[in-house]
Amino acid sequence: MFLGTIISLYFVPWPILKAWIKPLPDNIQEQVNQAIDMGFDGIIVYVDEGGKEPAFYAAGYKNRENKIPADPQSLFKIASVSKLYVALAIAKLERNGRLSLDNTLAHYLPELNGRIDNANEITLKMMVQHRSGIPNYTNTPNYWVNPPSSSKEKLELIFDLPANFEPNEGYEYSNTNYLLLSNIMDKVLGHNHFQFIQEEILNPLKLNQTYGSIKDVNMDEVMSGYYVGYDPDLKAVDNGSMLATAEDLGKFIRALNDGSVFKDEKEQGIYSSIYRYEHTGLIPGYQTIAKYFKDIDTVIIQFTNTVNFEGYNWNLSEIEFNRIRKILRKKKRS
Repeated sequence: MFLGTIISLYFVPWPILKAWIKPLPDNIQEQVNQAIDMGFDGIIVYVDEGGKEPAFYAAGYKNRENKIPADPQSLFKIASVSKLYVALAIAKLERNGRLSLDNTLAHYLPELNGRIDNANEITLKMMVQHRSGIPNYTNTPNYWVNPPSSSKEKLELIFDLPANFEPNEGYEYSNTNYLLLSNIMDKVLGHNHFQFIQEEILNPLKLNQTYGSIKDVNMDEVMSGYYVGYDPDLKAVDNGSMLATAEDLGKFIRALNDGSVFKDEKEQGIYSSIYRYEHTGLIPGYQTIAKYFKDIDTVIIQFTNTVNFEGYNWNLSEIEFNRIRKILRKKKRS
């Protein structure tokens, strides 16, 4: 077994092995500081241990060109973490009878019949759970070289492509599912679905630092984002991402997991039957990990603002996050 472990470690890339075997620091700030040695320009960490005042940590730069230190109160593009808000909004609309998870894509958007395979068989529930078989528009060739800005253009990228599998016969993460769910909500509501998210989710929780678009914020408050080997700051790029502070996101994750975001048990049951209670997000310049750990009653939010799709960047962010979790668990036991 020992020999097998040694052989396995031989094939682990050195940057990952180095970060993994490093002695665990005594406190979170020391670990956060180590993220800069891993190649991240900046990092923000929010920790909410139940019953304690939340703690904020940061290292590196909010903006490296101007050497502005990382600020825990900065806004950050949370990318796919926004799926938690969309799935929750869908559950709330199902609960109040404004839409049905069992209705099909073609029922709400009949114009997509013939443009998306199986549109008359794919249900909303399948889309929420990534079981639709609809191709992922971000996986189309060279998508990130010049990403489309409008949802219409994004959707057109997958028109007439064959399904990846028959409805409900497999699982494959697809951003197209949530683009379509957002479009369906817009149609059902008669206005932008983020207004519903704001009124039914954000306002009741007093989350005033969560936004639907880069167009809605003061750009000076947004943390800069960087892609390895590409110098320009990516924060002004409008890739349709929601933005939030680590604190706002942390409060949302807490409310999602303790149930306070739900109107009643029925609504919570609907949500539990369709989606998850934690998420990650990744777009050029922005990586997010947002999780709650029941065993230590703790929410951890981690933002890192340097991305490299071709390297070990994401693995390193996960190692950083897991080491923070280990420090907190160790502290709980002592």
